[in-house]
Amino acid sequence: MQTTLKKDENVVLVIRPHWFVLVWPSLFVIAGIILGILIGSYGYFIPLVLLLNLGYHVVQRSHNLWAVTNLRVIDEFGVFSLNSKESPLDKINNVTYEQNMWGRIFGYGNVQIQTAAEIGSTMYHRVEKPKELKDTITHMQEEYKRSQILSQAKEMAKAIATNAHNPSQTNVAYEIEKLFELKQKGILTDEEFAAGKKKILER
Repeated sequence: MQTTLKKDENVVLVIRPHWFVLVWPSLFVIAGIILGILIGSYGYFIPLVLLLNLGYHVVQRSHNLWAVTNLRVIDEFGVFSLNSKESPLDKINNVTYEQNMWGRIFGYGNVQIQTAAEIGSTMYHRVEKPKELKDTITHMQEEYKRSQILSQAKEMAKAIATNAHNPSQTNVAYEIEKLFELKQKGILTDEEFAAGKKKILER
């Protein structure tokens, strides 16, 4: 992967196009060899050109990848030049995948990512392990939300404790931490946590 990672960013999964993308270029090479033999002396140009085409697709597949980190989804592509685009986890609205009959047999499919950015929706075609890519993105979105809530709760509790002048203010920090623990356990939803925190602060 060529993209420089940010501070505290870790790569969780790297996925490339499925080897199935090389099937047609390989078949063309075989057909070119047969045709070259039939043509005769100058026929070797045909398989040579098709071999170069196959080599291009092999390099293209090795350079094309989708990486999921704890902060974003990175899409790298290109052969002679590097192209990269990213989708921050907090901007992704939905992730879906689809597999046709051949995709289910050989293990490839299409993955669609819908974001809140101007680009709207991006479709990744013939991806290896499409379900794993989709599930990893969804899982990392949940982890990202948890880390953001935990960070906010810790900062708020720290600020309250630092500025505490009486026991009641210390209790506020304690109550917010307990609320967050309930949120982490799944007992409280995001909305219930936010409402409870607001009620504590307004007392």
